[in-house]
Amino acid sequence: MKNCIFEVTDKTGRKIRMTGKQWSHTLRRHSYITRHIEEIKETLKKPDKLIIHQYNKGYYYRHYKYLKKPNKFVLVVVKYLNGDGFIITAYFEERIRWT
Repeated sequence: MKNCIFEVTDKTGRKIRMTGKQWSHTLRRHSYITRHIEEIKETLKKPDKLIIHQYNKGYYYRHYKYLKKPNKFVLVVVKYLNGDGFIITAYFEERIRWT
């Protein structure tokens, strides 16, 4: 796993990776998420809602009561490729969006 921050198996059994490049990209836009890496992993493993988009993307949502309002959900966006997934970004959302 070259340049991999972490890898987990998601709810559907796919291996999902966070690469160093995508972690840097995510932190540039959402620096607060750096303290929530365990929530990102948990969201992939046990999402409250998983929306699979027609363009080989997955939107994983998990609600966390202790997050500051209005953003109470962690959203992890994953691109699927060859049966596995790569995290594109992760950030807080106030609600589940139907994409």
